[in-house]
Amino acid sequence: MAAMATSTTIAGFSKSPLSLPSRSSKPSLTSGFVRPQVAIKNPLSQKLASGGKFTCFERNWLRTDLNVIGFGLVGWLVPSSIPVINGNSLTGLFFQSIGDELAHWPSGPALTSQFWLWLVTWHLGLFLCLTFGQIGFKGRTEEYF
Repeated sequence: MAAMATSTTIAGFSKSPLSLPSRSSKPSLTSGFVRPQVAIKNPLSQKLASGGKFTCFERNWLRTDLNVIGFGLVGWLVPSSIPVINGNSLTGLFFQSIGDELAHWPSGPALTSQFWLWLVTWHLGLFLCLTFGQIGFKGRTEEYF
């Protein structure tokens, strides 16, 4: 009976007598039901061509180019300067509204002022032109299309 108290086997566990573990050794239970633990490799810590660091984007993801800014600005100024709004151009109306608002300068433009319409419309067109210019120019130089 004394031998049974110090060394017993649990059903399902092979070669693992339950005994009081000594302080210097860790108890280890093995089983046919549980797979042994395998060290999982972290894909983010693998060394890559980018100097050993994993990056989702290139370091220079914006890839600024003065050609895009120059051609995009000219590409927006030319069509927005065509007088199609009652004989006025969008650029002319926007700059004229700036002048009208500066005429009573310490106070800002009212919410009902035409300045806000021209400001939003002009800048929305500019940013769309710059965005599509960046996509087209960089897509062409990096041979996406």
